[in-house]
Amino acid sequence: PRLHIVDITAIYKVSRSLFHVRAVRRKGCVIESNPSPHGGRGALPSEGGSPSDLLFLAGGGILSIKRVPTVVSNYQKDEAEETARRSGGCGKNCLRSCCIPGAKLPLYAFKKESEKDAFESENKEPPVAFLDSLVLGEWEDRMQRGLFRYDVTACETKVIPGEYGFIAQLNEGRHLKKRPTEFRVDKVLQPFDGNKFNFTKVGQEEVLFQFEASEDGEVQFFPNAPIDVENHPSVVAINVSPIEYGHVLLIPRILECLPQRIDRESFLLALYMAAEAGNPYFRLGYNSLGAFATINHLHFQAYYLAVAFPIEKAPTKKITSLNDGVIISELLKYPVRGVVFEGGNTLQDLSDAVSDACICLQDNNIAYNVLISDCGKRIFLLPQCYAEKQALGEVSVELLDTQVNPAVWEISGHMVLKRRKDYDEASDENAWRLLAEVSLSDERFDEVNALIFEAIGGGKDAIENVEEPDTKAQSIEKENGITETSHHAMVAGTQECLVLQ
Repeated sequence: PRLHIVDITAIYKVSRSLFHVRAVRRKGCVIESNPSPHGGRGALPSEGGSPSDLLFLAGGGILSIKRVPTVVSNYQKDEAEETARRSGGCGKNCLRSCCIPGAKLPLYAFKKESEKDAFESENKEPPVAFLDSLVLGEWEDRMQRGLFRYDVTACETKVIPGEYGFIAQLNEGRHLKKRPTEFRVDKVLQPFDGNKFNFTKVGQEEVLFQFEASEDGEVQFFPNAPIDVENHPSVVAINVSPIEYGHVLLIPRILECLPQRIDRESFLLALYMAAEAGNPYFRLGYNSLGAFATINHLHFQAYYLAVAFPIEKAPTKKITSLNDGVIISELLKYPVRGVVFEGGNTLQDLSDAVSDACICLQDNNIAYNVLISDCGKRIFLLPQCYAEKQALGEVSVELLDTQVNPAVWEISGHMVLKRRKDYDEASDENAWRLLAEVSLSDERFDEVNALIFEAIGGGKDAIENVEEPDTKAQSIEKENGITETSHHAMVAGTQECLVLQ
């Protein structure tokens, strides 16, 4: 196809309430002619896409964006240089006690949902556009400041032809520039170690805003709020090794220095963030230790990608429903076995069911991943054993050579590939073969499901019914690219997973 040079400055801009309007200046984009319509990278979510969109064309086309020079953030370097100390601080403007007194950050206070308005949108205009202006607008600001290890918008991305449309990204340098794992990976639960890297060591400029529940029941935004150390603030910060546009971290109660383990309060906070974004293309993910989390400090990941994930398209079968309205289903015709939770009388009902299941898994040393989808209305729980198979020598050399660590995004169908060869040869079959190694066997799947159902609500009293209805495939084509609500079942494994670094 003929190539056209375009200036995407004219294609989108980030409008930021309470901030100035800024056009993105990224010139020299090369795109294929006659692109198919798509709602992905190229416009803000409110306009049907994302600012880095132009990489993505519906038929598997590719956009190459000219690399923008960036510099590594001075605040996530491993070297503990004690230079240029400022009075009362360490010189890094971090989030520890040396620098935090008197510090201020933006604060977004969300409205908690009641049983009456659970899952219903409010007509009242928020003080700031949460996703467009606050998350993506501030992320773009940090990109312009050069706080990332590389320019993720320069990475090639394509949709692989096939039934589910696996997404492949070529990110050749990420595994070299990403922070290495600093803990044992054969145990899902490990104590927090303040001597190792944790998020209190990042610079305050990497934090986009504080994220807390409103005290008066209304959404509020404070552009310059003090950090209330006594109130254990939760924050949203950039991921300096991003895999997509707008890749951020939600760090619950950051100053409490919680290890990477799910609890009810923190999981509910993640669902509130998904609901507040209000866009099905903005998803949150969680990796446990042993399931390719690399930092043992409690955090969720999130980013925006305007295409349906393959896992969201897979058919499902209802397993059971709980007394509080939560429906649990089994994932079908997908390489990784999993359980899907949705429904519930309130957002907290759904959150409690999933978090109790996660707590059950981590207490039994079963590694797992979680995808929070559809604005927090659908949650995929995916126990896995890829690292265990690595330790036992059961993964082929061919797969190991790809150096792909199947965490939540890969399992969901967004494959981050590190070699040009793997990207060029990416196929539906290759993606399926890799993910099949992640999944637990049918036997272990059933064992883990039994553990989960026992943990949720204390047993059978919380379960309304168990059904075996006819299998129904989800609609692959739905408005906004998200499939009809459905239910999945979770990957199982009662044996302890042995994981080698």
